[in-house]
Amino acid sequence: MRNFESPGRSEAFGGNGMAATTHPLATLAAIDVLRDGGNAVDAAVAAGAMLAVVEPTQTGVGGDCFVLLKREGQPVIALNGSGAAPAAVSLGSLAKAGIRTLDPESVHTVTVPGAVRSWARLTENHGTFDLARLLAPAIAAAENGYPVTERLSRDWSRQVPKLSRLAATTSVFLPAGEAPKPGQLHMQPALACALKEVAAKGADVFYEGWIAESIVKTLRSLGGFHTLEDFTAFRPRYETPISTSYRGYELWECPPNGSGVAVLAMANLLDRYNIADFAPVSVERYHLLSEIARIGYAERDAFVGDPDAAPVPVERMKSSARADILTGRISQNSRLVDVVPVAMPEHKDTVFLSVVDKDRTAVSFINSIFDDFGSGIVAPECGVLLHNRGFGFVLEPDHPNTLAGGRRPMHTILPAMLTRDGECVLSFGVTGGHFQPIGQIQILSNLLDYKMSVQEAIDQPRIFARGDVLDVEGTVPAHVVEGLRALGHRPTPAPNPLGTAQAIWIDRKRGVLRGGADSRRDGVALGY
Repeated sequence: MRNFESPGRSEAFGGNGMAATTHPLATLAAIDVLRDGGNAVDAAVAAGAMLAVVEPTQTGVGGDCFVLLKREGQPVIALNGSGAAPAAVSLGSLAKAGIRTLDPESVHTVTVPGAVRSWARLTENHGTFDLARLLAPAIAAAENGYPVTERLSRDWSRQVPKLSRLAATTSVFLPAGEAPKPGQLHMQPALACALKEVAAKGADVFYEGWIAESIVKTLRSLGGFHTLEDFTAFRPRYETPISTSYRGYELWECPPNGSGVAVLAMANLLDRYNIADFAPVSVERYHLLSEIARIGYAERDAFVGDPDAAPVPVERMKSSARADILTGRISQNSRLVDVVPVAMPEHKDTVFLSVVDKDRTAVSFINSIFDDFGSGIVAPECGVLLHNRGFGFVLEPDHPNTLAGGRRPMHTILPAMLTRDGECVLSFGVTGGHFQPIGQIQILSNLLDYKMSVQEAIDQPRIFARGDVLDVEGTVPAHVVEGLRALGHRPTPAPNPLGTAQAIWIDRKRGVLRGGADSRRDGVALGY
């Protein structure tokens, strides 16, 4: 039990249902749907749509969506809602235009956004409410305004140069010439109009109607290769999720082009150590986590891309035999010096939410526009802010994740789920782009190895090792930082809090739901 004289919050409990999201308004939207008789899928879509309005730094209708879904007595389902690069783009066409490197604010980083058709597909196949009911709270927030939170205002103010680049973007996100202050209302009337059209006519209007026409016109005016046919062709896909065992549980992830296989590979390595022999915040534990992360990221960056274009060795990457070999490379006395990942751009911003309903249907749901405010490109007629997920491509001709027409980039957004004896016990996820795989491992280890409560597992100090970089949060004690340095690591203060986590544990023995949400943003977990 936590120390009630120290800052923090208690674990959330609920008997009938629970939602954990990155924003209070989204959590409330989900709970309202559950209390009105909707199921976990309905509630997740309502919350995801709300976040697409009230957290524009992180997500939006112009982004992508990945989902894991588990009903009692049924297998885990994975939905991949990531769009592809326009068919006409290629390394050759970019070279002809004089482009040798990708700029995160370039029109060429905009892939077809998959979120809206993914929401519609989920509700059609697994929901009980129609899309119009689920979009209503988001429409109201866009039309009437929502109060900007402290963390959102802080992140917003850091992106003023990006938001000042294009007039349409400035008019939406810097209406008074500056970032909104905490508590200031922000409205998006054009986006409200677009969402009303989707609510009335369905997702096709976003991909085949006037909204798609507005987006394509905007992108082509900036030199993009996008066509209406690229948008019309997009469909989210149900795919077979991938898994591995950890401490007697089964850990589930979405398959490539998602990078969940990196989480499974890291879990296989960690499962070979009795990490609970070390203190939760210690040199020994963070060193081991760092080495496992560095190996996992190096393999991910080398092998993961769109499996439609190049095979991804998923089974090899998560195999026990490979984990045994890689474990032999790790020393508790020094840092590996020969782990060098392929150069990849930074991936930063996303929202994750989890919902469990009275029937114990669990939804692990993640939606993203990639960087803060994505590409910074807004289609003015519809108010849609477009992601820059294509910045995740590399421009190396023979790489499995190279940019090509119709190809999906390697994706960092990773919903996760844990099952035991065939039933879900944990729906969880961590945001933060590249951080997500090792972020998930830290949450999982806190829960299973150290028997922490859900909220305590989320609140623990975090580290992030990748390549030669080791970011540490300010809550990591100085003696631990110096101990890591003595082992050859190069710890530096994390420029931002490392990710945000939301999680719900299904406590079947007691018949309750236990949840937590991250105060690194504005996360709230509520049960009823």
